[in-house]
Amino acid sequence: MAAPIQEAIDGGLASEADEPIAALHRFYRALNTRDLAAMEAAWEAGEDPSMDNPLGGITRGWPYIRQGYETPFAARGSFHFEFYDYTLHVIGEVFLAVGREHGHIEAGEVRLPLAIRTTRFFRRHGDAWRQFHHHGSIERPEMLKAYLEAGVA
Repeated sequence: MAAPIQEAIDGGLASEADEPIAALHRFYRALNTRDLAAMEAAWEAGEDPSMDNPLGGITRGWPYIRQGYETPFAARGSFHFEFYDYTLHVIGEVFLAVGREHGHIEAGEVRLPLAIRTTRFFRRHGDAWRQFHHHGSIERPEMLKAYLEAGVA
């Protein structure tokens, strides 16, 4: 297995290339710029996609995943996330990205750093890679507790 890639992805590199790394850049650009239309383009449509994380639980189907993005995208505070320390595993028309995210969320006087273990699955849908599953786990329980107590979700 290749060594994990340390160069962070935050969506800053714009690429329409048809490769897994470009799909990850498009996802993080949509996330960090709060672009709901770009986020929708990054995910598969319909009922197949799923997301599982401690902040939103298990969500199935793009319409419900979309609702999970609408709240933070509309929030007044700021946030920024990067994906790093990852490996890519391409298996035909599917790829898996396994790594870590770090970032922060700010709401008023509160600034919360977050560290998340992250797995993202994409599959080719038509002529593009689309995300069809995300699983995230906050690395430290006290970090999750602080986030939930701050009420920035």
